Amino acid sequence: MRVICVDDERILMEDTAAMCRELPEVSDVIGFTRAQDALDWFKKNHAELALLDIDMPDMNGIELALRIKELSPDTAIVFLTGYSRYAIDAFAVRAAGYLLKPVSKEVLAKDIAYVSSLRDRSLGSKKQVTVKTFGTFDVFVDDQPVRFRMAKCKEILAYLVDRQGGTVTRPQIASILWEDRPYDRKLQKQLDVYVRSMRETLKEYGITRIFEMSRGRLRVNPEEFECDVYRFFAGDPEAVNAYRGEYMSDYSWASITEGALFWRKSPNRTTE
Repeated sequence: MRVICVDDERILMEDTAAMCRELPEVSDVIGFTRAQDALDWFKKNHAELALLDIDMPDMNGIELALRIKELSPDTAIVFLTGYSRYAIDAFAVRAAGYLLKPVSKEVLAKDIAYVSSLRDRSLGSKKQVTVKTFGTFDVFVDDQPVRFRMAKCKEILAYLVDRQGGTVTRPQIASILWEDRPYDRKLQKQLDVYVRSMRETLKEYGITRIFEMSRGRLRVNPEEFECDVYRFFAGDPEAVNAYRGEYMSDYSWASITEGALFWRKSPNRTTE
């Protein structure tokens, strides 16, 4: 899981972050010494757990927790503080934990393991994934849009959806998304970053099951999500009627499938 640590005392923040990095449940740790910086980060990013100091000068941890919950309702909050008097206020924001400083690695590990177990149980109930391709490309989880960190991450997933479960290699993806660039070492590393970020986003939303990667080949699992274009080609009347002539309109490479859709829907088409 991704964890953020917020403490106006840099040494304490760095110590907490270092302990987190040694725990098996933690995949990434980001530290802040200003509450506002952490809040700005949450406007474009996501974390499963926020470890917050309470007594901070620019914004106290209770207020920060409330504002984080507005941006990211599923982020768990654990407070780390030197004062017990904030406990009632802390649990009023449904904090998952309240630890008194100094915090040992053993105590921190127990709370993070607890948060991880809660998250695993939450992800155990299968989420409904819907992929929209008519018009612009978008992915929804339980009717909520998935936010990708970078546009290319979203485009890679879009291309895999367009392949309808067929496997593709990294060089094939590069030739489509960067058709004028050679597939050199620089582009390989760049593509790896995008694929990794895409996988992290899917993990954050609990929908890793829609994607597979094995021996350098990538694909989506069409049976794990609803998709308008898949239903169209299956002859679903509702999907056929929903198509209005635009398919993944942000991507020029989607024109081939768009042509196939137009041909299938054309009342004047002939068959041999």
